[in-house]
Amino acid sequence: MHGQIRGTITRAGAAPTRRADTSRAVAAILEARAFGILARVLLTFVFWTSGLAKLFDFTANAAMMEELDLHPGWAFNAATLVVQIGASLLIIIGRWTWLAAAALAVFTVLTIPIAHPFWTKQGEAAFRDMTVALEHVSVIGGLLLAAILSRRVLR
Repeated sequence: MHGQIRGTITRAGAAPTRRADTSRAVAAILEARAFGILARVLLTFVFWTSGLAKLFDFTANAAMMEELDLHPGWAFNAATLVVQIGASLLIIIGRWTWLAAAALAVFTVLTIPIAHPFWTKQGEAAFRDMTVALEHVSVIGGLLLAAILSRRVLR
């Protein structure tokens, strides 16, 4: 059984070889375990920091959920912080990455109509929410890449 990874034919289970357009130094960085961990921490940074904020100021964040018509606010806040922190941790440690990335992607998609409905606003508020929604779409793309790459052994 053969697969193709970035133009390099490999046997199933075999590590891909270095591409001709990647220097040894760059390849060493990209293959370093610490670099992989750093990338996963940075990818999830927005989620786990938000989850921690929801944990440390639970009452205020539960009230914010209620302002978004999410009732009861305490339950939505608790569920949100569990998803944000739990899924981030799974991605960082490289376990069930595809599932954690999917959970964060679905969560992020849902925040657009709930918290950033730019199509219902005018002027600066519409522009601000549209910018946030577009950023969310990019984060979703990064999460999808994490899910795809999780099929490889994480370093």
